[in-house]
Amino acid sequence: MRYEATKKVGITGIIGNAFLLIIKAIVGYFSHSQAMIADALNSASDIFASIMTTIGNKIARAPSDEDHNFGHGKAEYIFSMFISLSMMGLSLKILLDSVSSILGKQGVIFSIPLLLASFITIVVKISLFLYTRKLYQKYPNVLISSTMYDHRNDFIISLFTMMSIIFSYFHIHFVDGVVGIGISIWIFYTGTQIFIQSYRVLMDASLKEEDKEKLKEIVLSMKEVKKVDEIYSVPVGYDYIVVLTIFVSGKLSTKKSHDIADELEKKIQNEMECVQKAIVHVNPL
Repeated sequence: MRYEATKKVGITGIIGNAFLLIIKAIVGYFSHSQAMIADALNSASDIFASIMTTIGNKIARAPSDEDHNFGHGKAEYIFSMFISLSMMGLSLKILLDSVSSILGKQGVIFSIPLLLASFITIVVKISLFLYTRKLYQKYPNVLISSTMYDHRNDFIISLFTMMSIIFSYFHIHFVDGVVGIGISIWIFYTGTQIFIQSYRVLMDASLKEEDKEKLKEIVLSMKEVKKVDEIYSVPVGYDYIVVLTIFVSGKLSTKKSHDIADELEKKIQNEMECVQKAIVHVNPL
């Protein structure tokens, strides 16, 4: 279901952003607004992000094979990095445009079509954000998270753009540039957070400390286990492969010792959602 949810997020993102691209391009063309034309290009980049989500999800859901023994889950993080880079690129463009607007004493020119286009964008983007957030709460993964933050950023940008248009009616033009700088910094920060999260997984970062502690509790809850040592973990997309060594009484038979290890592997996989597979080595104490 998690992969189906991500697929829905990608498809709705493509449809919603394509709709906004058409509206913004038409309004920008007929009103001769460079700001709205630039916003249309932003919607085009959002379509790219949604396409990345769809492609990454399709690859990630492919089953394991001879070349990829633990599946293709890391594809989610590769494509989320593409999305994060596009977000950081967008933030830099907004920063440059905002600084240029302030230095050149330029601002948004009031126009009813521009106001309507911004309002429609806000409605569409907040709807996409709420829909994506609902799916993320049920099926959390980095691709849905990246898309969710992208929708949220666009909603906020459009909200402040509409405010700037309203302020321009009263000949107050500096608001657009000042707010744009703040938004660009926020978007860049969000993009870097997604990038770091994806980078950690791709660089085989281990389980979080709280997950390691939970793992130890599960292992030591079995009375036959006297000691746990050498816990290793490798991310395979959203989940982890965990390898650990336990010590049991040296008086137990080899079969009994391996039965304990088998039982513990099943217990870890059942009680920890983030563990795809547990491999337990057993030594006599």
